[in-house]
Amino acid sequence: MSASMHRYRSHTCGALRESDVGQVARLSGWCHRIRDHGGVLFIDLRDHYGMTQCVIDPDSPAFRQAEAARSEWVIRVDGKVRKRPAGTENPELPTGMVEVYITDIEVLGPAAELPMPVFGDQEYPEETRLTYRYLDLRREKLHNNIMKRGAIINSLRSRMQQSGFFEFTTPILTASSPEGARDFLVPSRIHPGKFYALPQAPQQFKQLIMISGFDRYFQMAPCFRDEDPRADRLPGEFYQLDVEMSFVTQEDVFQTMEPVIRDTFKEFADGKPVTDVFPRIPYFESMLKYGSDKPDLRNPLIIADVSEVFTREDVTFNAFKNVIKSGGVVRAIPATGAASQPRSFFDKLNDWARSEGAPGLGYIVFEEENGQITGKGPIAKFIPEAAQAAIREKAGIKAGDAVFFSAGVEDKAASLAGKARTRIGEELNLIDKDRYEFCWIVDFPQYEWNEDEKKIDFSHNPFSMADFDHDAFMALDPKDKDTILKITAFQYDMVCNGYEMASGSIRNHRPDRMVKAFEIAGYGEKEVMERFGGMYRAFQYGAPPHGGMAAGVDRIVMLLCGAHNLREITLFPMNQKAEDLLLGAPSEATPKQLRELHIRTNLPEK
Repeated sequence: MSASMHRYRSHTCGALRESDVGQVARLSGWCHRIRDHGGVLFIDLRDHYGMTQCVIDPDSPAFRQAEAARSEWVIRVDGKVRKRPAGTENPELPTGMVEVYITDIEVLGPAAELPMPVFGDQEYPEETRLTYRYLDLRREKLHNNIMKRGAIINSLRSRMQQSGFFEFTTPILTASSPEGARDFLVPSRIHPGKFYALPQAPQQFKQLIMISGFDRYFQMAPCFRDEDPRADRLPGEFYQLDVEMSFVTQEDVFQTMEPVIRDTFKEFADGKPVTDVFPRIPYFESMLKYGSDKPDLRNPLIIADVSEVFTREDVTFNAFKNVIKSGGVVRAIPATGAASQPRSFFDKLNDWARSEGAPGLGYIVFEEENGQITGKGPIAKFIPEAAQAAIREKAGIKAGDAVFFSAGVEDKAASLAGKARTRIGEELNLIDKDRYEFCWIVDFPQYEWNEDEKKIDFSHNPFSMADFDHDAFMALDPKDKDTILKITAFQYDMVCNGYEMASGSIRNHRPDRMVKAFEIAGYGEKEVMERFGGMYRAFQYGAPPHGGMAAGVDRIVMLLCGAHNLREITLFPMNQKAEDLLLGAPSEATPKQLRELHIRTNLPEK
């Protein structure tokens, strides 16, 4: 070996090509797969950059060492690069035209018997995968997902910088905030009995940055919420692309952020179509047409309100008539082409609706006979032909289709109709899985009625600006429920394929208006001071109009990697019980730690 050769490698395992034939190369990596072909050993050597086939035969002085090597041993090999024999090339691999004929081997890191193989892509129990995450991460798919995650974040970052934003970091140890979820608390040793909180989001800080006179802020912000885990939400912590801008309208936020997200998606979508101009859908329209404020627009089905039809004299279906009499609604979900489905398709949907707590899903199937469209099904006989025609008209239905009904108080009927729409779209294969369909949901209501406590509550973000004339807002009577519940806010969500990707608003930056907004929801100025004193005081000293949003980085990466679970795109995730199986968190504190923090534990009875 020449004295100038690097201690571990002259090339990476992804570098050698036909032009290197005849060179002596040194590679280091993991033994991905070892194959014995009649005495000749083939070792697929893998590192971060790729894989190279290495060959050794019994004549080589290094053969004894090669025979000892096992899966995932880390070794260094020296050898001559040669063309693979005709017919053994592997066009799938960038290095697939060549192999290294080994003359020397050094074991750098032997591996014990593996609890799970790295080679191959078979499923393993999650507990094993998370306990031995470093082995799991050696697998190609996960390795690629993590690298893609980094590339997506770089892309978002550079697009933000090109749009005139600057990255600021905000504190991790902060005060408990009223975001809505539970805080993670951190005890203070220096201030016995007091606690810091980990930020649920940098919401107050980013608004304070605007009040401090910086114009465009963004951050790849870690957020901490002590929530119960779900598949589409990481337990404990997650990242968001957090954004705030000064002197902007809602329209400015859309014009700025839509290209950032859209173009990042186009860059990583592998050619799948991405919405060019995101449609704006008002909240109430979305709840009516899609039964959700996170509509999956890849699904062509659109829900219609058919309450009016069921109030007609000639319709005798009393179950729905009674729902409407007591203030409810009837929604129709079209099922394109469902007339040809077997009876079991309808029965299954009915059983599913019952499992969702509904009495079932009434339906009518429309077929053409002698040029006439006739409706069939259990409830068709209660609905005369003229009323059926009205339903077809409203729901956009033709012969060969079916229609399902969801009835009840408006929000429950809408929600069931939305879930049924998704289910029917899936069952009938109407959803084009290979595209990214975006929209903005706008005009969220500022307030909602809390039926349990018989009071008005904020329905979303208490810091949002209502879309309402300033003087008229200041003059509102908190008892004028009808007017108040109609107020919409400059509050918006960005939605893709049925997932909320981002949420934001134009903020209420006037302290007098902030007090009024809270007064309507039943808070006095004293409570506003106690809960948001820092912000409220800051607003007294000249606050610019400002607004922004936060986009879920983990969720963006999940969609672009085609993963179904956030654990597939995160380096060291916790399990569903919010435990870190690799390093053993959460763990008990030592008596000494607890004494220093002036804390005693009071555990529930076993």
